[in-house]
Amino acid sequence: MMHLISFLINSPINHTIGSWRQPDDGRVSGLGSMEYWKDVGRTLERGCFDAVFFADVPAAYDQFRDGTDEVVRYGVCWPNHDPMTILNIIGSVTERLGLVATKSISAMTPYDLVRSVSTLDFISGGRAGWNVVTGHLRAEHRAQGLEQMAHDKRYDRADEYLKACHAYWDAIAPDAIIADRETGIFADPEKVKRVDFEGEFIKTSAIPPVLPSAQGHPVLFQAGSSSRGQLFAIRNAEVIFAIQTAEEGMHRFMGQIRDVAKKEGAPDPKVTFGIQVVLGGTQEEAERNRKALADNVPLDAAMARLSGTLGVDFSQFDPDKPLVEQDTEASQGGMAMLAAAVGDKRLTLREAALSAGVSTNMLQIVGTPEHAANELERLWKETGCLGFNVTPTVNNDSMHDFVDQVVPLLQKKGVFRSGYKHATLRDNLNDSAG
Repeated sequence: MMHLISFLINSPINHTIGSWRQPDDGRVSGLGSMEYWKDVGRTLERGCFDAVFFADVPAAYDQFRDGTDEVVRYGVCWPNHDPMTILNIIGSVTERLGLVATKSISAMTPYDLVRSVSTLDFISGGRAGWNVVTGHLRAEHRAQGLEQMAHDKRYDRADEYLKACHAYWDAIAPDAIIADRETGIFADPEKVKRVDFEGEFIKTSAIPPVLPSAQGHPVLFQAGSSSRGQLFAIRNAEVIFAIQTAEEGMHRFMGQIRDVAKKEGAPDPKVTFGIQVVLGGTQEEAERNRKALADNVPLDAAMARLSGTLGVDFSQFDPDKPLVEQDTEASQGGMAMLAAAVGDKRLTLREAALSAGVSTNMLQIVGTPEHAANELERLWKETGCLGFNVTPTVNNDSMHDFVDQVVPLLQKKGVFRSGYKHATLRDNLNDSAG
């Protein structure tokens, strides 16, 4: 069975720069409206989605022209509100929808992380997930007053961090809570272990702050794409999230991550791919809708996001030269990363940035609901992935359209559930029968 997860950001946009400018987009006012987010939750649960998954930009991108002016000017993931509050709101009006938060480990201690995400997991009846991010943005480290670590070192620290988290998750026995009103005994201290963890990077000593949820602990997601990141994902994540611009990249990624799993003696990995669906009543209308989105992406806004994400100030380079010709020594590393992200070295920097500005390099499916359903089914079957993280365009109308027009077609095909069989996120993600 195909699995679907909604892919959002708690900011003026999700992944399409300038989407807030669309006449029917309600995100700007929705940022301050509980009803707006409740509608998101109810819509996704009506569509039988496995979860709502919030990406996060902890601090405003600051690499482009060594500042934040373009990010602020165009609302590029700024303001960057905390997703945890929104997940609690959504959780309060849903019963089965999973609630996934991206949380960086760069500044948050394992104890605080467990306390935050596991509280959501406990109160929602085992519906929480955590997308583990090692923290690579310069802006995030500046905001926290931290020095950036080398890439592989971040993952070494993350391995330790997850061990500490698991120590807290495993420290309360299933029968530890007595809650006997007559004797006044709440819990058996012998069945609540103290965690004393000390490694190269992490040191923590306490008893667990939160009771185990109905699923034990939050479902772990991870999006490592480098060789070290893929190794971390296979060792630690239950679901691996990936962004690939084209279908060939999806197949290539599935081959790579399966090879890593095989070498580690791990089971076949569960992978979800980011997808952006642009619908229309006809193919022509869908193409017009896509063009309307693209026309609202300012070049400087797109360059600001790329610069912040990849850690390179792209204002220093000629936007009208093809990526393959950006051959000065200073630019090679950044251009290689950008070429890999967009999947086409023949594009100019301008073209690559504007293309990424619409979908953040996720594969786009543009067409009628029938076309979208057929393509999702084909990609799911041919890649062998678990399913898709679907990012909306116009908020929340495109989400409503997908749920009302595409989901019923997938259900009719018999490749997507018509109702939830389980109460926890982990059980729903592991359900292959529908």
